[in-house]
Amino acid sequence: METTSRLGTEGAAGGSGAPGGDAGAAAHGIPADARRKVDGYLLAAFPWYGLDEAFTGRRWLMQVGAAADGTVEHGSTGHGDEPSLRAETEPDQQRFAVVVTVASRPVRDSADGTGVLEATSVSSAAWLAGSGLLSSTWPTRMERALRQDWLDQQTAIAWELADDLDGPSWSQLSLPVDGVPTDFHYRESEYGWVLAGSAREGVHIGAYGRGMSAYGLGFAVVKDITAYE
Repeated sequence: METTSRLGTEGAAGGSGAPGGDAGAAAHGIPADARRKVDGYLLAAFPWYGLDEAFTGRRWLMQVGAAADGTVEHGSTGHGDEPSLRAETEPDQQRFAVVVTVASRPVRDSADGTGVLEATSVSSAAWLAGSGLLSSTWPTRMERALRQDWLDQQTAIAWELADDLDGPSWSQLSLPVDGVPTDFHYRESEYGWVLAGSAREGVHIGAYGRGMSAYGLGFAVVKDITAYE
């Protein structure tokens, strides 16, 4: 699979380590206590995607992933309920959709010049979306000793599926991206759904969700990322 998703350093938004984040956030008039959440998004050299204006619910920020030199490579925007893994929260009652934006990158040298970073692709978006769904919906009532084995197994499956987008586990789904019908690879599981495709703005789009049907969704460039909580 062509991907940088396992090479980047992923942390909380604003933790990319790139300089100038606070200054950029301040320039947008963002309160100091909110800057750490959004500054990583402001440092990206590519447009962010989210659900289009047809979605009128809550929008919130998740995290960005950055390369070793601080270059933002991907990130996620959330819509609806924030997924919770607390035991008292019933998974079937959660309604959310997360949109993953991945910068389209060619094969290139690593920041330290000691290796090569593979290109990003639709498979990269599919992997990030699949692993994101797992992290949001894994069975909390499972015996603690079995949880890591389950996560390891399911993560390996998600990786294999993302590397075989033309395989029988995926179907085709057409959804609007900036108003233009766009083909996506789509699959469902007992934990939710995952899809992946490409936008016209030089990025790949992945998405995952639960409790919200993917069939009625549309994606659009986020005009103001600071409007997300």
